[in-house]
Amino acid sequence: MSTLNYVKDARRLVIKIGSALLVDEDGGKLHQTWLDALCDDVAAAHGRGQEVLIVTSGAIAIGRGPLGMIGRKLRLEEKQAAAATGQMRLTQAYQSSLDRHGITVAQVLVTLDDTENRRRYLNARNTLDTLLRLRAVPVINENDTVATTEIRFGDNDRLAARVTQMVSADTCVLLSDIDGLYTADPRGNPDAKLVPEIREITPEIEAMAGVAATGHGSGGMVTKIMAAKICVGAGCRMAIAPGKPMRPLKALEEGGRCSWFLPSAEPRAARKRWIAGSMQTLGVIVVDDGAVSALNGGKSLLPAGVLDVQGDFERGDAVEVRGPDGRAIGKGLSAYAANDMRAIKGRKSEDIENILGFRGRSEIIHRDDLVIGI
Repeated sequence: MSTLNYVKDARRLVIKIGSALLVDEDGGKLHQTWLDALCDDVAAAHGRGQEVLIVTSGAIAIGRGPLGMIGRKLRLEEKQAAAATGQMRLTQAYQSSLDRHGITVAQVLVTLDDTENRRRYLNARNTLDTLLRLRAVPVINENDTVATTEIRFGDNDRLAARVTQMVSADTCVLLSDIDGLYTADPRGNPDAKLVPEIREITPEIEAMAGVAATGHGSGGMVTKIMAAKICVGAGCRMAIAPGKPMRPLKALEEGGRCSWFLPSAEPRAARKRWIAGSMQTLGVIVVDDGAVSALNGGKSLLPAGVLDVQGDFERGDAVEVRGPDGRAIGKGLSAYAANDMRAIKGRKSEDIENILGFRGRSEIIHRDDLVIGI
């Protein structure tokens, strides 16, 4: 595949937008014309049937003005107050711009803990999957109003990468004030050369990262390399691309200058490799012969095929799947806690709501969360 098609051929696309692109440094005013042009690109991708998620900075920068905090360094609690004020204005700006194309925006605020805690991770992932299925565009930002210096991401490059990993996106674009990774800092070295394609993040590649520029943004090339590691490890390709021109995504689609970090595996394969090798099992699910056959055929595990549930585990924990003879056949992430699973084992999926009192997933383990033959 040529780089010309990396964006157009994406099934699920994450776009990260930094504060410096969205907001005027001096007055905290939103660059509405630029945002409208970007949303035209988003609408074009959406119209092709692609699923698009936007990870955006800018809430603190926009919220400073209304609170009279322009032109000075903010304490943590002042940043949180600015974020609370600016987040509403930021989301409204995206909704207004995408509403011109009949596209619904959904605001999603996350913290680092939401991506590290398994149950909160699954809740966030299921919410995002549902929004995408309903053809909304999630606009995601760090929840700065409750984050602290100890637990916050500190930049949205890594947040974009974590979202990419969470939803198994195949393409992530970091729109930046620079057009890619250079062999040296191009602001101070005229001999610096753009690196258009990176297939392995070596120590030499990491050494090329510079220091964050001054201004609203809290990231820099260092955080972009960190983000690339996360994306590539999740089987997703990632671009560092210039965001300042109008229609930046369209320019990238047409082969504009950028740096692409390319993975060696697809997102689903990378996710299953992670489940197989990195998750400690906390329980056992014994299934009947019919379920064994279905699982070997690539199906999800339904409650009707479950014979026994062993151990004490929660939703999102890894469990071992065994056949009726006790032989291990796979490993996966449970969609239910052990006690709930015991209550619905052997029953039809349509009975779950009546038994548990809530409507959960139809599958005990979804096929995307299941590895067979380990």
